[in-house]
Amino acid sequence: MKKFKLFCLPYAGGSAAMYNKWRQYLDRRIELHPLELAGRGRRIYDPLYDSIAEAVDDVYKIIESQLDQMPYCFFGHSMGGIIAYELALKIKNLQRPQPVHIFFAGRGAPNIPGEDEKNFHQLPEEEFKKEILELGGTPREFFEHPELLDVLMPMLRSDFKIAETYKFPEAGEIKPLDYDISVFIGKEEEVTAGQMHGWREHTAGICTVYYFPGEHFFINEETERIVKIINHTLLSI
Repeated sequence: MKKFKLFCLPYAGGSAAMYNKWRQYLDRRIELHPLELAGRGRRIYDPLYDSIAEAVDDVYKIIESQLDQMPYCFFGHSMGGIIAYELALKIKNLQRPQPVHIFFAGRGAPNIPGEDEKNFHQLPEEEFKKEILELGGTPREFFEHPELLDVLMPMLRSDFKIAETYKFPEAGEIKPLDYDISVFIGKEEEVTAGQMHGWREHTAGICTVYYFPGEHFFINEETERIVKIINHTLLSI
């Protein structure tokens, strides 16, 4: 029986635990491997990243020994999507076994900037908190406990910094991935049509775009449908 590993990367401020509820929907032939980034969960005391490149190097060290064990794929939402993209390029450059598929969620193509790029990480503390609350990815309860905020805010600001300062090389040539990719987008989130369909340039295979109700954090409400698509996609390979 063919099996797959599914490595999942979280959005800014998220932890590996956000993917735990996927287990009840995943086909038994797919092993769920939520990846814990530095500065959260069981790695809460690990130093935060200064760049996407640092995050990619760190994640690669975590998974490198597993790349030749069985077919695998990546799922990354928002910041996690760009880490997954750069991680895939690193694996290709190192000539290691490549993923069989990548699912990019809540993130436009890396080479196409948005129409209104924001720099939340540079905002004053209270304004930053307000914007984070309005985005909706962080439970409001966190903001009611100062002891949690002392840990959460530096991690959130760091995550937003590395995501917002990531730049596709200006003179960089797109190096298409060698396998199919899927793109998941909320119908109401601030991603342009150009950013969505720009992902097609990043694969030599097929790029399939799926739309979901809601804004950027549709991932939290559409779990069953997302996992159903993942099941069908991987088991069709």
